[in-house]
Amino acid sequence: MKKNIVLFVLFVLPIVAYLFFASGVNSFTTLPVITPKVADFGNWNSLNGKKISLDKKITVLGFSGSNILENRGNYFNLNEKIYKRYNGFEDLQFVVLCPIGTEKDAQKIVDALSPFTDVKNWNFVFASNEEIQEFYDGLHLKEKLNQNLGTSNVYIIDKERNLRGRKDKEEYKEGYDTFHPSELSNEMLDDFKIILYEYRAALKKNHNATKQL
Repeated sequence: MKKNIVLFVLFVLPIVAYLFFASGVNSFTTLPVITPKVADFGNWNSLNGKKISLDKKITVLGFSGSNILENRGNYFNLNEKIYKRYNGFEDLQFVVLCPIGTEKDAQKIVDALSPFTDVKNWNFVFASNEEIQEFYDGLHLKEKLNQNLGTSNVYIIDKERNLRGRKDKEEYKEGYDTFHPSELSNEMLDDFKIILYEYRAALKKNHNATKQL
């Protein structure tokens, strides 16, 4: 009898535990779509002169508002908690949509980050106040931009231009607050890993598992 118990503990329990945790992982391998097929950017200028598009890129999208320097700590939080972990992936970009006239302030943010960060995937894009508001309205979010056309939240948009987040009744989440490092380290990092898992799984299925996401 004791021998059977020992065998059960050594061989059966690990298998049961594996199946339990595997089923749990599988149930969290997709991140819901909050807003499908959001519009792409207009023909807007970027700080480095590149044409920035949402197509075929995983995008972390922010809205600086006109008081970008006052909120520079938010970008340092995002840089430390998310950007520096994943900026080596060529299919990933961080984009901040800013009002025209804030170019010098945006450059100061980049200059402050560059001594300890490879800033190649940080992109600041500039549009008129009306264009920014129209673009944001197209995301169909519950939160509204503040009076400066900014928000401390950032949003995850996938390669097909779908805005992704959480739609659970217990926890609806359309964006991640960069003011709180703990939210970036927990909720956003967890959800971001799911997005990466989706694309890595797709690449493996297509036998194309490269440095791309």
